[in-house]
Amino acid sequence: MADRTDNLTSGNLLGIPETLLPDDFIDLQVTEELSDGEPRDIAARHPESPMVWATLAQDALTDGDEIAAYAYARTGYHRGLDALRQAGWRGQGPIPASHAPNRGFLRALAMLGETSRRLGDDAEADRVTAFLREADPSLLG
Repeated sequence: MADRTDNLTSGNLLGIPETLLPDDFIDLQVTEELSDGEPRDIAARHPESPMVWATLAQDALTDGDEIAAYAYARTGYHRGLDALRQAGWRGQGPIPASHAPNRGFLRALAMLGETSRRLGDDAEADRVTAFLREADPSLLG
């Protein structure tokens, strides 16, 4: 009964269990490497990491290259979807940001929304916002 109550108070009305990437997911290591490493080099070593692609997307936006930012964000998003599916995700339900291994995917997803909006693809940006809302409503403030 507690699980049902938790689901109702968190906005998860369907009672779909949270998807948590494994505690040893590569993004935790990549996050440490990014603190003093070159993101492009890290991406070459860990192309499966959504976090490194999200970082490259942010860097490209900072440099004014919206097309590259979009490509990096989309790559991170797809790498994250692959990891989520391996963790049992079936296309819906919570993906909480409070679980550190999930953060790279969520960051890549948010970057995909941001770059889509900047490129004028409001339909995709809106889909991303809906996805983020389902994954973890706290991300949208």
